[in-house]
Amino acid sequence: QVRLVESGGGLVQAGGSLRLSCTASGRTFTYARGWFRQAPGKEREFVSAISRSGSTTSYADSVKGRFTISRDNAKNTVYLQMNSLKPEDTAVYFCAVGNWSPRPQARDFSSWGQGTQVTVSS
Repeated sequence: QVRLVESGGGLVQAGGSLRLSCTASGRTFTYARGWFRQAPGKEREFVSAISRSGSTTSYADSVKGRFTISRDNAKNTVYLQMNSLKPEDTAVYFCAVGNWSPRPQARDFSSWGQGTQVTVSS
């Protein structure tokens, strides 16, 4: 069983930056890693994913050009650098481990973290 722990969330003004981290307890270097988010009253949505080697990434249109996903397999950690944050980025961000797909969806991921809150003020 993989245990995932997210960190790095917080309160930031619009235009600011945050870097999320997600460290896994098990061996996750053979799996894709992903980030999803859920705002109050909304369904969980895909944000970004990275293949097991890190050579391929995918982003939601809403974050392209602003967010960057990366991973360090030696540390079992995946990162999400978030720049130019907007109030609409406010949500709980979840990291996940699963199988790579060209169009990642929540059903592709089997293990999930507890989430970290990101709040962007206007």
